[in-house]
Amino acid sequence: MITNAKTHSVQNTAKIAGWLYLSLIPLGILGIIYVPATLFVAGDVGATISNIIANELLFRVGIVSAFLVQLVGICVVLYLYKLLKSVNQSHALLMVLFQLLAVPITLVNELFHVAVLVLLNTPEPSHQLVSLFLELHHHGIFVSQIFWGLWLFPMGYLVFKSGFLPKILGILLMIGCMGYLIDSVTHFMLPDFGFTVSEFTFVGELLLPLWLVVKGVDGKS
Repeated sequence: MITNAKTHSVQNTAKIAGWLYLSLIPLGILGIIYVPATLFVAGDVGATISNIIANELLFRVGIVSAFLVQLVGICVVLYLYKLLKSVNQSHALLMVLFQLLAVPITLVNELFHVAVLVLLNTPEPSHQLVSLFLELHHHGIFVSQIFWGLWLFPMGYLVFKSGFLPKILGILLMIGCMGYLIDSVTHFMLPDFGFTVSEFTFVGELLLPLWLVVKGVDGKS
């Protein structure tokens, strides 16, 4: 009876972690990809300002989605900690630390978009200031991305060593870490690099939550 109850609890933890992790995908796509692709015009701050003014609600939705990603991300890492801490508590704590460090950085970075809204609601908004805040937000994403990558390495190691999740998922997560870190380094060191590695190394972040939702774990954790 005790074993069955523990197994049920572990499975619930795995599935909740999986569903929460999956929810980050549409929220992240909305705020990081869709809104900028829809509203921002490279090299033309005037057109960008016009798009934001004409679609202010969408711009605000992008800000809120970024806030939600951070809040949900906290829940995700806490559930993953509960699931994986039996493998190695030190590595599990490192996973939590890296994820939590990203939260205040990303939340503060969103204030640059809030500043854009404040400026655009003044009588004569400065195009230069709007452009500056949009640029700062763009660079800030790559600062946050350092920690979005770093938390994947201890998580990948824990998954790899767990025995109750496929080792390949752990390997893919660690590869995902490298993708984010490479993108952050090249963004600041080689701004004209023009290639995004993480577009091809994120697979583990999709497969792990899908596995947790569909298959769960075997209850040995």
